[in-house]
Amino acid sequence: MAVTACGGSGSDSGSGSQDGKGKDSSTQQSAQSQAAVTIAPKDGARSVGTSGALKVSAAKGKLTEVVVKDAKGRAVDGTITGGGSRWAPSRHLAAATAYTVHAVAEDSAGREAAEDSRFTTLTPQHTFTGSFTPEDGSTVGVGMPFSLRFTRGITHPEDVEKAIRITTEPAVDVEGHWFGNDRLDFRPEKYWKAGTKVTVRLDLDGVEGRPGVYGEQARTVKFTIGRNQVSVVDAKKHTMKVTQDGKVIKTIPVTTGKPGYDTWNGQMVMSEKLTVTRMNGETVGYGGEYDIKDVPHAIRLTTSGTFIHGNYWGGGAFGNYNASHGCVGLRDVRGGWDKGVPAAWLFNHSMIGDVVVVKNSDDRTVAPDNGLNGWNMSWKEWTA
Repeated sequence: MAVTACGGSGSDSGSGSQDGKGKDSSTQQSAQSQAAVTIAPKDGARSVGTSGALKVSAAKGKLTEVVVKDAKGRAVDGTITGGGSRWAPSRHLAAATAYTVHAVAEDSAGREAAEDSRFTTLTPQHTFTGSFTPEDGSTVGVGMPFSLRFTRGITHPEDVEKAIRITTEPAVDVEGHWFGNDRLDFRPEKYWKAGTKVTVRLDLDGVEGRPGVYGEQARTVKFTIGRNQVSVVDAKKHTMKVTQDGKVIKTIPVTTGKPGYDTWNGQMVMSEKLTVTRMNGETVGYGGEYDIKDVPHAIRLTTSGTFIHGNYWGGGAFGNYNASHGCVGLRDVRGGWDKGVPAAWLFNHSMIGDVVVVKNSDDRTVAPDNGLNGWNMSWKEWTA
């Protein structure tokens, strides 16, 4: 025991015990990685920003692993760049959420260094959401865009658009277009293919849409495209040809806007169906020119008040002359009880998202933001 004690005291006796301790120290020193991992924000940080604040870096080594998870164990995707020197998340973080970070780096000798951190993101004082159409689980026509209207004007549109992911089956390129700063619509270049399944992921929670205003929406919306139905109204011939998959299935006599009240030209998407509604000229700037309390089989085409609807007061106008205040009228009966009249047939064979194309009217083309009518923009304009 004495010899062992003397040997361990660092005497210069050259004992084996001294050599053994020296080897242990050398081994421990050689096992220490030269890599250094830095995580921002610091461990325990609170009220952390949801974008740009989370960063991981490595000095004298390369990052080999970065795992970021929220309190529910959901991972945050990210990318290692700079030859392994840094990592950043690929998307924003959710607001009012606790996160853990585990990062590993290796030095040139393959020795690992690791760091861990926990932090919590800010709780917003001001928020925004988006109301959308079509509804989750719905089946819609081939002209239906996915349209979002935000509760606050957006001044960071790129960040908001990046947080909305749309996938389709079969795959098709879908692009977004802003109308003003509070509406964002998505559509493909041409009408959807019948049967397409669309999935929209709204990952708006934590997105800073404008300074100090954050999204609070995180949900998935799915809808399906039904059969292809497009109806073409000829304002000069006073007819409407209803097509499915490009084949005419019915030709219906109609009346459109009379001179001075001409119907818009262009492609219009059905956005609302009403079995019966009231139409008052005062709501669309026509004063007291009409007030019809029981208009049957009405289908909205524009926000400004253009409908394709049943008309029981039109007399001999259908197929002969234009007599409306801008709507497309089809023969009907008061109360809409007769399922055999043209207006009832169209109403029962149409769905939200079907397209009505008006041509040969003396009015201009409908504005693309007047209803869900972005098809009146070229693809180049839409994606600009």
